[in-house]
Amino acid sequence: MLLLTKSIFAIMIGFLASAFIGLILIPGLKKLKAGQHVSIFVGSSHKQKEGTPTMGGLIFIIATIITIIALMIMKKIDYTSNLLIVLISFLGFGLIGFIDDFLSLKKKGNEGLTTYQKLFIQVLISVAFFYIYMKNGGQTSFTVSTLHIDLELGWLYGLFILFVLIGSSNAVNLTDGLDGLAGGLSAIAYIAFALISLVVGYEEIGIFSLVLCGALVGFLVYNTHPAKVFMGDTGSLALGGAMGAIAIITHREITLVVVAGVFVIETLSVIIQTASMVLFKKKVFLMTPLHHHFEKLGWKEPDIVKMFWIAGLILSMSGIIFGVWL
Repeated sequence: MLLLTKSIFAIMIGFLASAFIGLILIPGLKKLKAGQHVSIFVGSSHKQKEGTPTMGGLIFIIATIITIIALMIMKKIDYTSNLLIVLISFLGFGLIGFIDDFLSLKKKGNEGLTTYQKLFIQVLISVAFFYIYMKNGGQTSFTVSTLHIDLELGWLYGLFILFVLIGSSNAVNLTDGLDGLAGGLSAIAYIAFALISLVVGYEEIGIFSLVLCGALVGFLVYNTHPAKVFMGDTGSLALGGAMGAIAIITHREITLVVVAGVFVIETLSVIIQTASMVLFKKKVFLMTPLHHHFEKLGWKEPDIVKMFWIAGLILSMSGIIFGVWL
């Protein structure tokens, strides 16, 4: 009963903090003229979004960090190396996104950090992750008990961490293209990982996930159609980085593929489209990522988002079953 109360409190305080910070931050972003530059390739329906404040991911990032610190001060959540790793991934990837957004705004375009610059910082975060993880006795084997897999990777586990973090962060980043899409899917995914973490004995990670879920719902107050603010790379990279970190710590990397299934499908659509264009000079989809394909088919933006949310919910429930029960 105490854990249930903690969980409800975590979601509630995350939501309230995020909703309040949004009231302050969004007008500030408007004053700073931190408006999104919309790509000419996404279609005329998106042109009306030109100038909508970006870097809104700061809303749920700040809300989550403040809430976690407050809970630790009140001794409602334990400070552990695992929690530190998640926070480093959350803030580190958020910092990459913030710098990228800032440079894009400064250049008045959609070009911020180069691919190599992003990769360099991602490697640094992964090294810090691996160091803390190993220092505190983390296992270096890739295990999937359901499939009877137990593969010892040794130092190669560091590369595996890098792969998971980069893959998950970029997957969320690619999905962030419609109002409320990435935010809603992430909230659903974090609920799933919260339940998994609590069940397998990582209470502090579970509470973090619930706080972040609540903060995301607070963010969606301003981000659902028509969006008053976008999360930007600041938010999407932070969400993906933390999600990947939680999957690694709880040893549910395959579960991540299921829970974050919509993000995975969105990423695969880009890979398939690119490969098809290079090899056969033909398009498989009208436009990628996949949500833009449905836009080109004439679907309304809110309908696409709702369909993807439903798919995300079904996959997350399946992921819980796979990650805990099977």
